[in-house]
Amino acid sequence: MRGILSAGGYVPYRRLDRSSVRDLFGVGGGRGTRSVSGYDEDTTTMGVEAARLAIRSGSGCTPWDSLWFATSQPPYLDKTNAATIHAALGLSTCVAAFDFGGATRSGIGALKAALQSSGTIAVVSADRRDGLPTSADEVEGGDGAAGIVVGSADDSTMLIAAYLGGSSATDEFVDRWRAPGDRRSRVWEERFGETRYLSLGGDVWQRGLDEVGLAPEQVDQVLVTGMHARAVRGLTKEIGATSDGSVRLLSEQVGQTGTAHPSLVLTAVLEEEAAGQAAGELSPGRVLALIHLSDGADVLFFRTTDKLADWSPARTIRDQVVTGANLDYGTFLSWREQVHVEPPRRPEPQRVSSSAAWRNQEWKFGFVGSRDRISSAIHLPPARISMEGGAVDDMDPAPMADCSGSIVTFTVDHMSYSPSPPIVFAVVDFDGGGRFPLELTDLDAGTMAIGDRVEMTFRRLSSADGIHNYFWKAAPVRVVTEVQP
Repeated sequence: MRGILSAGGYVPYRRLDRSSVRDLFGVGGGRGTRSVSGYDEDTTTMGVEAARLAIRSGSGCTPWDSLWFATSQPPYLDKTNAATIHAALGLSTCVAAFDFGGATRSGIGALKAALQSSGTIAVVSADRRDGLPTSADEVEGGDGAAGIVVGSADDSTMLIAAYLGGSSATDEFVDRWRAPGDRRSRVWEERFGETRYLSLGGDVWQRGLDEVGLAPEQVDQVLVTGMHARAVRGLTKEIGATSDGSVRLLSEQVGQTGTAHPSLVLTAVLEEEAAGQAAGELSPGRVLALIHLSDGADVLFFRTTDKLADWSPARTIRDQVVTGANLDYGTFLSWREQVHVEPPRRPEPQRVSSSAAWRNQEWKFGFVGSRDRISSAIHLPPARISMEGGAVDDMDPAPMADCSGSIVTFTVDHMSYSPSPPIVFAVVDFDGGGRFPLELTDLDAGTMAIGDRVEMTFRRLSSADGIHNYFWKAAPVRVVTEVQP
């Protein structure tokens, strides 16, 4: 039996208050917030974070056979973006990494293909949704990522949700499109798309029910997603789907995350179901249906298992939402390159050497140091000669990406080049040993103090000549203090 072994969703730290759009331009805007990826984030870095959360959540992640990455906003063309995620996760070279890209349908398409395939496959999807200032896409969109580990049940793996089957329909019509190189999507007249999607969605819903042998009343939750908001609302009403709980939270405070949205919604609902099972409020065996409208329609059916109660999400989507912080609209426009502010009067970063990056791949992408076999001293970056005892070439790898630490000292740098100055650098002492100076992210310069706890996050330091310079930064460890219904 195929199904889901684990899942993780990533929501960036920053939020844009939708009302700030109207405050500036007098038009546009709306209620609630949308998630905003940092100036040092792209779909690849968000995909890394979602995959890390999926790995850390529960014990169902056996060694992967493949890593699939879906996005409509790839940092690279020609080059495989999944290979960067592969390196950041420290996967074996035997694990194949492939991109599914271009269309927003690629996210649910990759998930469905994995569920119908064999082996253990990590399906990672991510998106950054843009639009012109005051547009609906700008305020209704959102940034985020999801990682879902798909596999088969056997003696060593436990499914938290079994895949029952599904159905798909494809139709060629122009509803939403974006030419290569364009920053914004264009949309055809809404009523036309709504008419097509309602017909297609209703068709796959009925065919999907027939495929899995269920009546509508036997489905406990129906989740409808898609970029066409009117069609989603219409189909939700037509088939009596739910729109509360995690689905409403994502809509009101995160936004429509494009390629990642079906998997992000599914992950949020699985987290909700797991909490309900653990508290004795929900029983295993509940049926979930996920419908996605994009260039047709797809429906996937899942049945939760009794293993879901034991599944422990490393960081829930709800927790990430309530610990976010607002971003002013001007900074948002600058990060999105919709306005161009005066840049720092410093030389821009140089292109990264491909050969040097490959030689130091474990350190640069995986944040792997070295540990002296005799003294257990950790060296960051990895070293050949031990700083304690002087032993030469007597080291073991020391993966540090999942280690937390404390700030020993820090400085706020207003002089160095950054798209969003100032830069905050800190010396971090890691739990269990190791000290290293790191750039901090996802914080305001005046809110930190010596002794603050930090954790590692994969980010893009700079880009030059079309090559992205990825490495690790430190971000504050945040504790949820607000309980949101």
